[in-house]
Amino acid sequence: MTVEFGAVTVDWYGLATIRLEGRTGTVIYIDPGPEAYGTLEGHEPNDGDLVLVSHDHHYDSDSIRRVAHENAIVVVHESIDATELDREVEQPEELPYEVERVRADESFILGPLDLFTTPAYNDPDGPHVDEHGDPYHPEGRGCGFAVTIDGVTAFWPGDTDALESHETLDVDLFMPPVGGTFTMDRHEAAALAETLEPDLVLPVHYDTFEAIEIDADAFVVDVANRGVPVVLDDPENC
Repeated sequence: MTVEFGAVTVDWYGLATIRLEGRTGTVIYIDPGPEAYGTLEGHEPNDGDLVLVSHDHHYDSDSIRRVAHENAIVVVHESIDATELDREVEQPEELPYEVERVRADESFILGPLDLFTTPAYNDPDGPHVDEHGDPYHPEGRGCGFAVTIDGVTAFWPGDTDALESHETLDVDLFMPPVGGTFTMDRHEAAALAETLEPDLVLPVHYDTFEAIEIDADAFVVDVANRGVPVVLDDPENC
């Protein structure tokens, strides 16, 4: 299913793989991978002008090659290092595209697009830690992305807790992770949505595998009861 929102169409393919297309034709992919989860199975569009990768868990060079066209710009968090991953991938700089490294808390312009990054991490004293008490996503190892395309500011916070720094952002389309375990859960995401007051919430990063399965309908009811518009996408129909 394609979600229409203002001048932008949105497709969610599962996990954090999102496609945004503006009315003027610009196409953006967010976190297209890894291939092991099959989010792009059957798809090789090669139409992406901009590809954004938030952290190493979502980095996959083959998936980037599936979605990017030959003149694409690929923006990856500075911490991504292919030699540290447990799968065979190319370093970002080995890809045949213009590659930019970014930190959290950066703002810049890419052609007609305004882009900024946000911190993305799990609080080591919070609930999203492993059996050793270590955060699944340590601070400094990833980022969120907000991009303004044809007047619509779409925000993917990355694999993260709901952070105090998120609360002052001005966004139109909020695409939170809601699966819990490795990120904010559906209750935390709903509370953040109420604070942000976006024009639309489209949840992602849930139901792709057992550890992030949720009651999506309950999330919709929770957000709607807070007075925030919300919609579900179905990656099976993309």
